[in-house]
Formats: sequence, structure tokens, C-alpha cells
Amino acid sequence: MPKIKMNFDIVRDIGLKLPGVVESTAFGAPALKVQGKLLACIPSNRSAEPESLVVRMDFDDLAELLAAEPDVYYVTDHYVGYSAVLVRLSRVTPDTLRDLLGMAHKFVTRKTAPPRTSARKRR
Repeated sequence: MPKIKMNFDIVRDIGLKLPGVVESTAFGAPALKVQGKLLACIPSNRSAEPESLVVRMDFDDLAELLAAEPDVYYVTDHYVGYSAVLVRLSRVTPDTLRDLLGMAHKFVTRKTAPPRTSARKRR
């Protein structure tokens, strides 16, 4: 059975099946967003390797993936401190992408603390 060459078309097909996900752009590159928030995109920073994907996730999941499979997941100096991991598309399967995008979807759509109110009250 031939190995599928992963690309953003496959990422898009998988991602658009998740609730509320739409195709968009981020910094001029193809992206997937949900509720206006970035889910995944083609990295636009030159520090990323070709044929990589940026996937949003919390820092605990990010650290776990980096420790478990550094040949698949990585970050460059540009991405340190961001809630995102770079994924070498040539080293993942559609099932892995499905899981990653599911993690990203949960991360992006989880309920967050309510926005802070302004120090000045409206009168």
C-alpha cells in the first residue's frame, strides 16, 4: 500500500469535518480557523522546515509531543512561547492528523475566563 503524501489539502479535508471549522488565511498562508481563532496553518516564518504545519495546542500537550516524538514535532525559536507545535507532514498519517486537529479544536474552543472589564465604568 503506497504511503499518502501529506499536504495542506489533506489537512483541510480533515479539519473542515470538525464543527465550526472554516478555511481562511494566517499571515497570507492557508489556514483553518474556528470562531475566528487559528486552529492550524502553513507556517509563514522562514524558520519552519518546508512541508510543515503549525497546530495550536496547550503547553502540556506540546511538551508531551516534543518529548515523545522530536522527529515528528518541533518548535523553532520563533515559535517558542506560543501555544503551537510544528509538525513534519511527511512523518504523520491521516489518523495522526485527525487526532492533532481534534486536540487543536478542543484547545481553541474550550471555554476561557470571561474578558476583564474596563477599569472605567460607563455612565
